[in-house]
Amino acid sequence: MKKEEVEKMLHDKVEGGEHVSPVLPEGIKNYLIDIDGTITEDVPNEEPERMVTCEPFPDALETLNKWYDEGHMICFFTSRTEEHRGVTETWLDKNGFKYHSLLMGKPRGGNYHWIDNHLVRATRYKGKFTDLVEKETTIEVFKD
Repeated sequence: MKKEEVEKMLHDKVEGGEHVSPVLPEGIKNYLIDIDGTITEDVPNEEPERMVTCEPFPDALETLNKWYDEGHMICFFTSRTEEHRGVTETWLDKNGFKYHSLLMGKPRGGNYHWIDNHLVRATRYKGKFTDLVEKETTIEVFKD
């Protein structure tokens, strides 16, 4: 799904004369993906000069672009600050990542606990991007 199609789908949803939060179509996932340590080496905000030269993990590029091409939503959600937005967008584009949005300022430090009125699933990155598979626990994880 292209950025323009997504924006149209997610804006101005009205039911019963009232604006309501949009819902993605069946089977479409909204991926929130970290950058540093997940799709490239772990570059701290204190060393922004490394953000320009770090290399993407090839399996991350291939997998995320495949998901994008399948119509899923790709949003990069990073602890990088707003002052790093330009270098981050340039890096993502230069390295060929397809994405719909980029959220800056994710809290640093890990140990995240996300509370939402929508279903939230989490998959911890452990060194390799693959298609997600179901395991007996019925959670989605990256293939080993």
